[in-house]
Amino acid sequence: MTAADQRPGAAMPPADGIRPGGPTPGGPMPGGGRPPRRWLKILVVFLLIAIPAGYLVISAIQSRNGGEDKAEAASAKGLDAGYPTRVQRRIYDVPVPPYSKKVAFYETNSWKVSSLYVQFVTSRDGLDSFLTKLGTRRSALDKGEVTITKEQAGKVGWQVGAPGHDWAGMVIKQKDPQPKLRITVKFDNPAHPKVYVVSTVTP
Repeated sequence: MTAADQRPGAAMPPADGIRPGGPTPGGPMPGGGRPPRRWLKILVVFLLIAIPAGYLVISAIQSRNGGEDKAEAASAKGLDAGYPTRVQRRIYDVPVPPYSKKVAFYETNSWKVSSLYVQFVTSRDGLDSFLTKLGTRRSALDKGEVTITKEQAGKVGWQVGAPGHDWAGMVIKQKDPQPKLRITVKFDNPAHPKVYVVSTVTP
């Protein structure tokens, strides 16, 4: 062995260009970090695009539903489903029979006059009871008579007086401050007549 063989020579660089003890390809970077991944960047870009688009879709749906709600409310013409309050029924003298169906009402108020519009479907006995409480009877209804005016009907979208139906009506007049009642009944189904009432109070 020669002296040259006994002396250690300069270290040869490894074939892959990585020093011993250095970071391995794909491994953690010095300081514990990792190189950024491509899928993370793609996800961030997707969210930046998708989230605003989602808000636009939700906003469009809400706007459309709002328009539908307004159109539905406009077609309802102010009628509220359900019985008038006990106070309203007492003031306007409209004793809606128990167990009535399709009950709805609407009240208007001004310094000159106040009115309560009420509709309901009842039975024969219910109609008789309703009229008896008002001090009248079924025979007092004038066949073919529509006592609710077109102007009054138009305020709530009623089609009273439409041809092809069996109508009867009456007007109950009382001394002020008692209300004046216009009652029109549709007898298309005699077992379940539909009653329309406009009760007006003049202060």
